[in-house]
Amino acid sequence: MNINSIISNHDSFKEKTLTNRFFKHNTIVDLLNQLPPDFDVKELGKSVKGKSINLVKCGKGKIKVMLWSQMHGDEATGTMALFDLFNFLQSDAELAKLILESCELYILPMVNPDGAEVFTRRNAQQIDINRDFLKTVSSEARLLKQCRDNIKPDFGFNLHDQQTLWSVTGTLKPATLSFLAPAFDQALNINETRKNAMLVIADMFNDLDQLLPKHIGLFDDEFEPRAFGDNFQKAGTSTILIEAGGYTNDYEKQEIRRYYFAAILAGLNSIATKKYPQQDLKNYFAIPKNNKQIFHILIQGILIDGIEVSIGINYDECPTSDGCSTFKTYSIQDIGDLSFCDAYQIFSASSLSLNGKIVLYQNANFELLDGGTPILSFENGTIIFKKD
Repeated sequence: MNINSIISNHDSFKEKTLTNRFFKHNTIVDLLNQLPPDFDVKELGKSVKGKSINLVKCGKGKIKVMLWSQMHGDEATGTMALFDLFNFLQSDAELAKLILESCELYILPMVNPDGAEVFTRRNAQQIDINRDFLKTVSSEARLLKQCRDNIKPDFGFNLHDQQTLWSVTGTLKPATLSFLAPAFDQALNINETRKNAMLVIADMFNDLDQLLPKHIGLFDDEFEPRAFGDNFQKAGTSTILIEAGGYTNDYEKQEIRRYYFAAILAGLNSIATKKYPQQDLKNYFAIPKNNKQIFHILIQGILIDGIEVSIGINYDECPTSDGCSTFKTYSIQDIGDLSFCDAYQIFSASSLSLNGKIVLYQNANFELLDGGTPILSFENGTIIFKKD
């Protein structure tokens, strides 16, 4: 697969209707209704608030692959990438033909439409669907669980977003993408099912690392008995987790979306060509792990109470009441020697000074000056001025 060629042509496959993270269920339904007859769309059931949860089937191959997105309503990157995938599969690209000839795809975009409506993680019952596999008190969890049981897919792609503060060990770069073959037991054993997922991920990393060097990590390998990925792995579906993290100045994840789309294609290519058995497990374990060594804002070498320190500032992102945007609240998260850290934005100059009080774990409420000129100003956690 020529990954560079596909990425360079991403705009020709990109679903233009989806321009930010805040699209709603009605937009998704409209797009599904526009798919050609080769894409069989059916309603699996309803969300708590009565919104349809839909399954798209395409391809005529023998390898069954199930992909699902937006179990968490505020994790929209995977859904955008899936609609880019729908467009790609309608093209005359050789890889598109190969995937449809070799695989039978089952795709569930937006498993949690009620959460997406208000841009929150949980469903309308305030349940985290991805922690509801065992009890299945939510209708969304029951539908997803039953869907896998009916299809019995060979492979599964579990599509999520992670916090933008995850970084890649040894790079001090944001973990723009993270992969994982979830564990199926507490001992983190590796059986044939999990091994196959690991080998596919090794192929994916090999293809994507050239596009995103030092920006791809391995997600935390910890067994979660209530999660779908862990239990699908246990049930015999080789499950691949993809997480979209952060990328500089890409708040709406439109750049990350390109790489996410490429990651899905790389995985499908590995499966369709059956090249993953040629991989080595050591290449999976060689993927650098995620850690947290970055801040949203880092102010370096500033004097506070007569000592020189660095200040690490992060924001919490909350949806507005209409679920169509978010607001950010910045707080002081660390003070001291942060020389081992990086940030999305760094302020560092001998001429910097502060006007206001810095209080750890409190909302940012100060002014940063460069030679006496304000360059960054916070008021109760909100940025009110930032020099371009």
